[in-house]
Amino acid sequence: MPPIEPQQSRRPGQLSLVELAPEQSPEQILARSRRADPATAPSQPRRSEAAPRRRRRVHWGRWVALTVLLCIAAAYVTWTLLPPTVVVVEPHRGAAVQAVYATGTVEPSVMVPISPRGAARLVELKVDEGSVVEKGQLLARLENDDLQRAIIAAAAEEHYAKTQLDRQAQLIERGVAARSAYDRASADWEKAKALRERAEAEAHYLDLVAPAAGTIIRRDGEIGQIIAADKPLLWMLCCAPLRVSAEVDEEDIAQVRPGQGVLIRADAFPGQIFHGTVQAITPKGDPVARTYRVRVSLPKDTPLMIGMTAETNIVLRKAEHALLVPAGAVQQETVWRVIDGKVSPTHVTLGAKGASEIEILSGLADNDRIVAAPAVGIKAGQAIRPIVTGR
Repeated sequence: MPPIEPQQSRRPGQLSLVELAPEQSPEQILARSRRADPATAPSQPRRSEAAPRRRRRVHWGRWVALTVLLCIAAAYVTWTLLPPTVVVVEPHRGAAVQAVYATGTVEPSVMVPISPRGAARLVELKVDEGSVVEKGQLLARLENDDLQRAIIAAAAEEHYAKTQLDRQAQLIERGVAARSAYDRASADWEKAKALRERAEAEAHYLDLVAPAAGTIIRRDGEIGQIIAADKPLLWMLCCAPLRVSAEVDEEDIAQVRPGQGVLIRADAFPGQIFHGTVQAITPKGDPVARTYRVRVSLPKDTPLMIGMTAETNIVLRKAEHALLVPAGAVQQETVWRVIDGKVSPTHVTLGAKGASEIEILSGLADNDRIVAAPAVGIKAGQAIRPIVTGR
């Protein structure tokens, strides 16, 4: 009997030498043992569960990217291949006024300065700015004490000379005096009389009176102040209504004529329009400012006040049923008509021009459609997608 080999104890998953068959490789035997004892096999991820999740995430990300690319492609086609969208308007009828614009200042037509003929101190004021006065009314009085004393002295000399003249006249009647003495006394009396009248006139010059009926519009002096000779103390408006002196550009002055109507605006009266008439045009312009002064007369009841700034529009022509288009639709006397979905440049004759609209005299019909605001680079025959609006 052959000797019995000692049995070796095996741990689970461990192979003994007797089980190793010559026709099996170690790797095959190891794989078989792992299938036989799952507890001893090393843990590995389950591909059957993890792989589908990753595939689903990649699947949705590809769809989002594809959608974005399709949107970009659609936008590109819309903006590059389709005709551009353009706002189109139709002309309409309305009132149009062709006018020459100018700025000016409200001033009196006749403004009279009132000043003393000699320097003196102002002692009394009878009126103030805004006072309505009558012709010959006393307005102010300057100090004239010295002149009053000169009047008294001149009156005394005149009285003495008159007495001498009367005495010589009596002697002539008696025949005891020469005729030459009488003539000498007569001359002395005339001289004394003239000196007295001169003193009274000089004193009267210091009493300032109104030369005509009117309104005091300015006062340049206070009581106690020395007023220089020929310096205006008061300014008086009289004899004519107010007017506007406007400066018109030399390029427009050839179209201005006396008698044309004028529309006037002033910041002091927002929303109101006043009317005037071209009164006169100065024959000599300003070579520096390149303007001519135009006088615009105002009605007597105008609320405008002296010194206000006025915006004037001298009306050259007025049309009640003019053909009007938006100002932005005109480019150098050219509008772009829309015909069968394409644009075509059309030359027009312009009339009155405003801030928002321009009058078309010829070249356009009422039922034409034009581009409201032509874009830079627009070309004749270019196809567009019109959007028709109102004005």
